[in-house]
Formats: sequence, structure tokens, C-alpha cells
Amino acid sequence: MTATTALLGLLAQTSIHAGAGSQTGIIDLPIQREGHNGYPCVFGSAVKGALRDKAEQGIMAKLEGEKPKDAKSYADKIQADDAIVSVYGAPPKQAGDSAGAIIVTDARLLLFPVRSLTSQFKWVTCPDVLRRYKEDSLRLGLPVDFELSELNGIDENQAIVHSGVGSLFLEEYRFEIQTNDLSEIITALAQLMQRNDAKQALEKQLVIVSDDSFAHLVNHATPVNAHIALDSLTKTTTGGALWYEETLPPETLLYIGLSANASRQQDNTQSAQAILKLVLELFKNPYLQLGGNETVGMGWCIVKVLESK
Repeated sequence: MTATTALLGLLAQTSIHAGAGSQTGIIDLPIQREGHNGYPCVFGSAVKGALRDKAEQGIMAKLEGEKPKDAKSYADKIQADDAIVSVYGAPPKQAGDSAGAIIVTDARLLLFPVRSLTSQFKWVTCPDVLRRYKEDSLRLGLPVDFELSELNGIDENQAIVHSGVGSLFLEEYRFEIQTNDLSEIITALAQLMQRNDAKQALEKQLVIVSDDSFAHLVNHATPVNAHIALDSLTKTTTGGALWYEETLPPETLLYIGLSANASRQQDNTQSAQAILKLVLELFKNPYLQLGGNETVGMGWCIVKVLESK
């Protein structure tokens, strides 16, 4: 049984491409999605890999100035460091005598930024997503204090906001505004966002739509960008080198659950609290890079840590 837990709120600062690894329709490089509802996500294996990479970068910084025999032996030394193996398990492609002690969930979608004719953009969510966040928080010992009963039965053409009147346009869709006091929900969401004006921004930009409307938006309003390859000599397009890549946009809010066990390694007596501390210490620098295309600056998130009491 896990002894200690935490939630990480990830607010995207650049586009994120966590690839699904297979083509869907006209999109050559789609993003990862939950199978039953189509919600974008980042699978736990990819999140754990990103955490491990950040930890290995820290070990590398401590070894700076040490000259390895070759790059492979240097990488092997970092990956086999006790602090890495005890938390994340044996190095990739190597057999180990024990699993890692940290349990990492998928990064689940909480707020999806959508273009709007009536403002800069809106953070859109729905009752189903909020219910899941509340249940995940409760499971991790971090219960959030908001009620969802008033959100039941939202019509497909309705949008609930904290303040406002009239109509709201999200992408090409028109919604009739219904005003509710969303203070409790805003407070719960703001604590996952690493920005000083989170509450004020959410009061202006949070929109709650029906589950079906949300599912449609997150399946059809994600950015899809065309890419080409240029011939290095002629600077013209290389034949056949056109592909379409899907991303999650900046300002997307995701969350991750962490659970720690005591070390499973033989002769290692680290407690669950010590294991979790090693992970959370990574976020003294509160940034994490998820997914691919890191050399073109994609995948950067700013992280907010919530620990269980």
C-alpha cells in the first residue's frame, strides 16, 4: 500500500506533442488520447520517462567535469545511479532485480484552451472532467472542496461562466451563457496553476460546457500543423516530405498523480516519504519537458506541486 502521495499540476507553456505512434486519418503524427472518450492525455510511461530524464540531468550536473571513457559508459553510470534506480527502477533495456518505487499516473486533461471571438481564449472544461479530478484527488488524499450538483444537465448549447451575459463563441460554435458562482471550482483549479493571477484569470476565462460539447472540442479543436523538409542545397521542398502533426496548445492544464512506496531494492531502506521527496525536489526548478520535438522547444510545462498531509 502506498504511504505518501502528491499531485502535480502542469500548465503548458509551449505546444506539447506526446505522439501516439500511429497514423489516424489525415494526421500523420496524432497525440496520445484516452481510448474510451478521446480526451488528450500523456501516458504514464511517457511522464515517468520525463521525470527520470529530469532526475538524470541533475545527476549529470553533479558529475560535471568528470571525463568518461566514452559517452556510453558516462550514460550508463548516470542511469545506474542508486538515486535513479531506487526511484524509477532499472535503466531502460536492462533487467533489474526490483521495480521503481514511484507510481506515476497518466497526465489527464483538466482545462483545454479554445479560441473565442469574445476574448483572448477560454479555458474549457466539463462536469465529467471535474468529477474525475475530484475522485483522483480523493484517492490521493488531497480532497478538493467543490460541488458538481449544480452542473448537472447542461444543454449542448449552454456554457456556464463565473460572470458574463449574452452569447459566447468557442471556435465556430455559439453558446448561451449561464452565470453561476464558480468560486469553489476556481479555487481548486487555481492551486494547480503556477501563476500569481490564476484566480483572476480563471474568473474571466473559465467556461464549463456539456460533456458532449467538451468531447467534440478536444477531438476537433487541437492544432494540426503541416511540416515539410527542405533540400539543404536548393532550399526547396524535398519530394514526399510533407506530414501533419497534432499538438496540445500552450495554456493547456494537465494533472498527474504520484504515489510512493518504500524502496523495493535489496539493502535499500529508503522510506516512501524519502522516495517522494527525491521526486518533488526536482521541481525546485519548476519546469518539465514532456513529449517529443524538444529541440524545437516543444513540451515545456510549469509545474505546481500539491502534497498530501
